[in-house]
Amino acid sequence: MLYRRHLRIKVLQALYSWYSGSNTDLPSGEKQLFQSIDKLYELFIYQLSFLLEVKDFALTRMELNKKKYFPTEDDLNPNQKFVQNQALRLLEENKDFQKKAALFKVNWKQEQNMILKFYKLLRDADFYKDYLADTHTSLEEDKKFLIKVVDRLMMDFDLLKSYYEEKSVYFSEGYDLEGVLLIKFFDGISPKFNSEATLPGIYSTSGQKVNDDKIFVQKLFRKVILNDEELSEIIREKSKSWDYERIPVLDVILLKMAIVELKEMKTIPIKVTLNEYIELAKYFSTPKSKTFINGVLDKLIGEFKADGTIKKTGRGLIE
Repeated sequence: MLYRRHLRIKVLQALYSWYSGSNTDLPSGEKQLFQSIDKLYELFIYQLSFLLEVKDFALTRMELNKKKYFPTEDDLNPNQKFVQNQALRLLEENKDFQKKAALFKVNWKQEQNMILKFYKLLRDADFYKDYLADTHTSLEEDKKFLIKVVDRLMMDFDLLKSYYEEKSVYFSEGYDLEGVLLIKFFDGISPKFNSEATLPGIYSTSGQKVNDDKIFVQKLFRKVILNDEELSEIIREKSKSWDYERIPVLDVILLKMAIVELKEMKTIPIKVTLNEYIELAKYFSTPKSKTFINGVLDKLIGEFKADGTIKKTGRGLIE
């Protein structure tokens, strides 16, 4: 389910921790890397469960409002479009989700005050009011609504962030990335996602027995660390215009990761590697990093092609 870019981000975080001195044992560092990815999946289940809890809370409020001494017409005949959201119903009935929520012991009973505050935030949102006002109902519309809930409300809901920070440092690290997973999940839900369907895993296996994504993560992390001196020397040689010791550590890590991909990952196109690390530099390093990394990699790619260091295999990969 994670895109390769997300996996690169997780490796980048793990390598930054390694070079910061937080860990000096390769097996331990690798274990922590995969644990952080596994925890991202656990957070995914928590977030799905949170949305179902908000839906259940709304349904409970509707039932209570009907019992008022002087109920209004809206109290007696509430708009049930949200509580009958088709995508949420498919999720709620899914046995694999139920199993995983039980496995992770997800429970929101002690967090009803937070659920109430989020529900109020949701009810005040213009897109929520527009959603209820539209009498047309469809799975596609319900999916689009949930994507808005995730993107416009959940990602900036500080109480929920704080809750996860207390539960696990990995939850805190993965919170922003989690929003992408939720949006991808809801966007992909179809009527075929019934009670017997299997939830997508954290890695994209494409139906293959060999987990290419997991191998990609392991190889990228290990090769950078095990070939550190060689990679550092390559970067020094191609960045003589800069003082190597003053190059931002994230730039150095990104370059080492890119070099490993260019030399070791035979099925990843050169342009993909180049573009991915330029994009990562934009988000994680300095304003000048994009230009620096682009310049260094451009030189290296030219040399690697000339001396045969880059050996890509597969249709469309040989340039």
